Amino acid sequence: MMMTPLFYLILVVGVLVGVAFVTLLERKILGYIQIRKGPNKVGMSGIFQPFSDAVKLFVKEPFGSPVVSNMMPYLFSPVFSLFLALMMWWIEPLDVHLLDFDFGMLFFLCCTSMGVYGVLLAGWSSNSKYALLGGLRAVAQTISYEVSLVLILLSPIYLMGSFSFEKMTLGQEMVWMILVFFPLGLVWFASSLAETNRTPFDFAEGESELVSGFNIEYGAGGFAMIFMAEYAMIIFMCLVFSLVFMGGSTIFVFFSIVFFVGVFVWMRGTLPRFRYDKLMDLCWKSFLPLSLNYLFYVCGLGYFFLVFLNLYSWFSK
Repeated sequence: MMMTPLFYLILVVGVLVGVAFVTLLERKILGYIQIRKGPNKVGMSGIFQPFSDAVKLFVKEPFGSPVVSNMMPYLFSPVFSLFLALMMWWIEPLDVHLLDFDFGMLFFLCCTSMGVYGVLLAGWSSNSKYALLGGLRAVAQTISYEVSLVLILLSPIYLMGSFSFEKMTLGQEMVWMILVFFPLGLVWFASSLAETNRTPFDFAEGESELVSGFNIEYGAGGFAMIFMAEYAMIIFMCLVFSLVFMGGSTIFVFFSIVFFVGVFVWMRGTLPRFRYDKLMDLCWKSFLPLSLNYLFYVCGLGYFFLVFLNLYSWFSK
C-alpha cells in the first residue's frame, strides 16, 4: 500500500510521455499521408519536438481569460478533463496492480461519462458562441455513443461473468473475443472515435464550422491540458479495445496500442467529417440495434447452454 502512490506516479509519467510521442506520431503520419515532411528539425528526425512544444505551451504567458467568461469553470475544466483521463489508468490490469477491483469496467464507464462535463464546462464558461456550440455538440454526441459502448461491453461481460478487466483477459487465453464478436469490435472502434471526438466525428472542435470549437478561447497551459486529456483518452480506449477483444497479454498490448493509435491518425488523414444528423442516425439506427441483437444472442446462448447442462446431468443420473 505504501508503494502504490509511487507506482501510480510512475504510471502517470509514462502515460504523459506516451501522450507526447503520440502527438509526434500523429504529425509524422499526417505528413506522409499529405506527401510532406512532418517535424524533423528538433533533435534527430524531430524526436524532441513534443518536449519543445510542451515547454513552449507551458512557459508562454497566458493571454488571460475572456472578459465575459466565467472565471472558475473556465480555469477548472482543463484540469478536470486531464484528471479524469489520468484517473482511469488506475484500473489497467497489467503488471502493476494499482486498483485491480472486480468492477473495473463500471469504473471506466463512469469516468468516460464524467468526461463530457469538462468539454461542456469549457464551452459554456468561455462565453463564446462557437465554444458553446462545440460543447453542446459534444454533450449530445457523447451521451448517444455511451449507450452503444455500454451495450457492446455487456455481451463480453455476460459471456465472462465478470466486470473485471483482469478476468476478461484471463478468459481469452484460448480464443480472442474479436473472433466471436467481430462486428461488435468494429462498432466499438467506431464508437471510440466518437467518444474521443476524433475524425470523422470531431464535431466538438469542427474547424471548418466552429473555428476551433469548445477550446477556441484557450491558450498556453489550458490548451495543452485539454489536448493531453484527449490523447490520454485515445490511448486508454485503444488499451480497452486490446483488453476486451484481443486477449490483453502484456507484450501484445503495447504493439496493439501503437497500431490502433496509428489507425486513429489514419482515420483523421483520410476521412471527411460526417454530417451531424448522419452521426446520430449511425448511433441510434445502426449501432444500438446491432449491439442489442448481439446481447440477446449471447443471453439466449447462455440460457440454452444452462438448459443443456441441466438435461445432461439429469439423464446421466
